[in-house]
Formats: sequence, structure tokens, C-alpha cells
Amino acid sequence: MSEIIRFKKGLNIKLKGAAEKILIPGTPAGRYAVKPIDFPGLVPKLLVKPGDEVKAGSSLFFDKNAAEIKFASPVSGKVVDVVRGERRRILEVIIEEQGRDYVNFGAAKPDSLSAEEIKARLLDSGLWPVIRQRPYHIVAIPGQEPKSIFISGFDTSPLAPDYDFVMHNSDMKEFQLGIDVLGRLTKGKVNLVLDATNISGSVMRGVNGVVTHYVKGPHPAGNVGVQIHHIDPVNKGEVVWYVNLQDVSAIGRLFSEGVYRHDRIIALAGSEVLKPSYHRIRSGASISSTITGNIRPGDVRYISGNVLTGTTVTDKGFLGFYDNMITVIPEGKYHEFFGWISPGFSKFSFTRAFGSSILPRKEYVLDTNMHGGERAFVLTGMYEKVLPMDIYPMQLLKSILVNDIDMMENLGIYEVAEEDFALCEYICPSKIEIQALIRKGLDLMIREMN
Repeated sequence: MSEIIRFKKGLNIKLKGAAEKILIPGTPAGRYAVKPIDFPGLVPKLLVKPGDEVKAGSSLFFDKNAAEIKFASPVSGKVVDVVRGERRRILEVIIEEQGRDYVNFGAAKPDSLSAEEIKARLLDSGLWPVIRQRPYHIVAIPGQEPKSIFISGFDTSPLAPDYDFVMHNSDMKEFQLGIDVLGRLTKGKVNLVLDATNISGSVMRGVNGVVTHYVKGPHPAGNVGVQIHHIDPVNKGEVVWYVNLQDVSAIGRLFSEGVYRHDRIIALAGSEVLKPSYHRIRSGASISSTITGNIRPGDVRYISGNVLTGTTVTDKGFLGFYDNMITVIPEGKYHEFFGWISPGFSKFSFTRAFGSSILPRKEYVLDTNMHGGERAFVLTGMYEKVLPMDIYPMQLLKSILVNDIDMMENLGIYEVAEEDFALCEYICPSKIEIQALIRKGLDLMIREMN
């Protein structure tokens, strides 16, 4: 067994409402959506219009900057709406499911195909976007060759699904075939990173064609960016690809069945869920079928993803392309008079400012209240305590604010993504939108690259 990588920096936020290990069979969602806003840097060009009939695997739009990267319909049916935002920006392409027709891309054995033939198959099917890259945290650029590929086999974010439970209820043959496909796309290693606290019980220990690493520590130990930083860091001019765990199985299905079937098991979690559990669902599904009759009454926030990095959706909204959970927590539309005076046994605090600090095992019901507005951006030394990467977070953020390209490069912009700074944003005493700031810096670097 390889040496265990241990992190001390980080923070586990213990919320109430973790999903019980009960798998609910999939319920047809009726409507599905593919959202261009899920793909940073994408400039979509539509290939369909409302009223068009599509099959599962039919292309809905492509990237204007890389026309070979296509984005496919998750189901067969009719395009019922194209939702636009400001300046006619495309937000959602909504499909109403009708039937079970698939575009047949043909089954194939990966060892009989070249890397270019495998890329062509992934691009034509619309499954290529499951492969992302560092630097820039974007859909991988097909013309580049990665020095390695990473798969994170666990998630440490609040209320995150148990991936061992997920994979115990998945087809490991499809997962292994997906690994075989990824192995053909790089001359380097395919790295699978597992949780060191569950070495003996992991169903993924027997996977072939990977180099297995074990990591132990608080969140963000499960973030693939943190793992890449400590195992195979990204330097200027280098590229590392990474794939979500269940998306590896989707790749395997494409080559075993010849169809685009982007299914997954997600966790429905949060303090406002009556019976938190796991659900088998298809990418882009409306969350309405999953949450109906299972939410406490009151004003709640629906989040596609986790509470740190997820996206707010309505009760009729859609699951994000990369998301593995739906979280439901209370809204925080209230003003707390002299809240800082109270003992705070029901409040979570990173700085041990409340009485809850003497209750280390307590689980919390936290809402969306930010407890204050944006303040002066001052040096506190707090970010370094929750970011287990060898970079200077405050200095990097300020270099982005002044658009200093050279300083951003020197301070590690190529290695980071928004999710790596989610805890910094959560504990920030200045209430700065740090994840949006990191995205601004990455977008600036992309423009410089072009």
C-alpha cells in the first residue's frame, strides 16, 4: 500500500441531514436540462430550437471556441424551451422526455482503438465534457495531452455522499472499462485517490490500471485539486485531466453499450429533508420528482451540489452536470438583534467564538444568513488554516484584484479552482465572494492564453 498523505489544515462542517444508506429507485423526472453555465469558459452555439425532436446523445449545442466539443441531450424527447438570461445568454436547454431512443455510437473495445479514435468517440457522443483539466478548471482541451489523469474516490464536503455506498450499488465492470479508456488517453498515470479511513472496506481497491493513493484529513482533502497539488502538481505549460468518479462509469457504458447514458446515484440531504436518502437519477433531471413530499414546510433553499460550492435552484430546477447531491437547508431571511452577545450553542464558528466550540461532535442546522455584509479586505491569516496547499491565498486573491498576470502565475493560479477556496469564503471575516474572484482570475488567464 502506498504511503498515506495526511492533511491537518481544513475544516469539517458538521450539518444535520446526512443521507441514510437507502437507495431509492429512479423516478422519471419528466423534464431535463443541460445548462451551459455549468461549464466555465463555454460560449455555446445552439444546434436545436424549441419543438425539435432529439434522442439521448443528440447534440444540443457546441462550444464556439472549440467546435468539436459537443453537449448532448440526456434523454430522448422534445426541446420545450431555451431559457435565456441577460444579454440573451443561454442558461438552460430544457427537454421533455418522450420515449427511450438513443443515438447509437457503437460499442467498442478501448484496447483496439487509438487515443485519437477514443477522443473522437467521446467528442461525437457528447460525453467529452466529463473530462476537465487543470489549469483553468474547464472542460479539457482535446488537442492537449495530459501528463496524468486523476479520479477522486471520496468527497469530504458537508453532507457529501458516501462514494463506497454509491459504487457498491454501481456496475464495477463499467467503471473498470472507463478506467481502461482513460488509460489510453495519457502516457502518464491514471491516479485513483481513496479515503485512508476506509481502506479495507473500499470496493475500489481491486481496480486495475490505476495508481492508488490514500488521503486522510478534513475537508477539502477530498477535492481533486488538493490531491493533484500534493501528488502531481501542475506547473506552467503542463496539463492534468480529472474525471468525477461516476462519470468514469458513464465512459465505460459508452464503450460497452454504444450509447450516451449519463446516469448517477445522488444524495438528497440537508436538515430540511424529511428522509435523507440516495436516489438513482439521470444527469440534468428536474429535482421536483426527488423532493416531492419529502421536504419540511417553510422557506427553504434548494441547492444543486453541496452548501459550499453548489448552485441555488428552484423546487422545479435541474441537477447540475457535475453535481452528485441535492441539499436543502433553511433560508436565512431574518435579522438577529445582538446575536454576537448570545452564548451561541447552536451556532457553528471556526474561530471558537461561541459556546458550541466545547461540543465538537454536535451537528448543526445552518441557514443561508451571512451575518453581515462585505467589509475591508484585510490580512488575517485565517485562509492558510483551511487551505492545505503550498500557496499564499491572500496574496493570490489580491493579485487577481489588480490583474497582475505575472504575480498570479507565481502564486499558483494554474493549480487552483473555485472549490479549493470554498472554505476560505465560508470563514472569511470580510465576506468577500472569494470563489467568484478565483473564477475571474482563471478567466483572465484563459484570455491571456488565447
